[in-house]
Amino acid sequence: MIDTHTHLYLKEFDNDFDETIANAELAGLDTFILPAIEKSMYEKMMAAHLRYPQKIFLSTGLHPTSVQEKTYEQELDFVRKTVENFPFVAIGETGIDCYWTTENIVWQRLAFERQIEIAGEHDLPVIIHARNSFDEIFAILDKRNDLKIRGIFHAFSGTVNDYEKIKSYKSFLFGLGGIITFKNSGMAAIVEKMSMDEIVLETDSPYLTPAPHRGKRNESAYLVLIAKKIAEIKNTDIKTVSEQTTLNAKKMFFDSPNKSKNR
Repeated sequence: MIDTHTHLYLKEFDNDFDETIANAELAGLDTFILPAIEKSMYEKMMAAHLRYPQKIFLSTGLHPTSVQEKTYEQELDFVRKTVENFPFVAIGETGIDCYWTTENIVWQRLAFERQIEIAGEHDLPVIIHARNSFDEIFAILDKRNDLKIRGIFHAFSGTVNDYEKIKSYKSFLFGLGGIITFKNSGMAAIVEKMSMDEIVLETDSPYLTPAPHRGKRNESAYLVLIAKKIAEIKNTDIKTVSEQTTLNAKKMFFDSPNKSKNR
C-alpha cells in the first residue's frame, strides 16, 4: 500500500522514525509520499527521503495556513527553485483553508493559483487542502482550466455536491483517511458513490488518527484501518481496496516522464 499523505518529517516522529517505517512495512506499506508545508521543513523532508530513497518520495509547496503576505512570494520562489532541481512527485500541499482564518484569503488564493501554474508547467499533480473552502477552490480551478490540472483532494470530507463537482473535472482523485472512520462524519454515504478507481489512501499522520486510536498520534501503519473501513462501506475485501488504491496512486504520482525514476 501507499500512504499518499504523511508528514513523517515532523517532530512527532523524531524519537521513533525508523520504528514508524518498520511498523508500516509490517502492515503492508512500502511507499510514503510526504507533502510540504513550508520551506523551513525542507531539510528534514530531504533527510527522510535520503534515509529511505526507494520508499519515501517528496512533494514541494506552501500550505495555505503558512501563507503570509510578507513571505509567500519568497516561499513560492523556493518552490520554483526546488522543483527545477529535484524529482518531486507533486506540488503541495496547497489549497485554501477558511477554517482557521480568512484574514489572509487574498494571499491564499494567489499562492494556490501560482502553485497550480507551477504544477502545470512541470506536469505534476497537486495535493489540494480544502477546508471550508470548496467554492474558493472550484472558482480558481474553473478560472484556470487551461492548465489541465490533476491531483488529489486531500482528506476529502465534502458534500455530495462537492464530490460531483470534483468528479466533473475528470482529473482528480479523493484522498480518504481517518475521517471516514469517525462515527458522525457522514462520509459513508459519499464513499458508497465513489468508484474504486477514484480513491487513494492517506493518513495525514501525525494528524487525523482513525478510530479506534483517536486522541493518539497517527502513523502510516494505521492505513490498514482506513482500507478496512472502505472495504466495509464498499462491501468488498481489504485486498481489493489495497490493490486498486495502490494502482491509482502509482498512476497519479509516478506514471509520467517527469516523475521520479526510482520506481
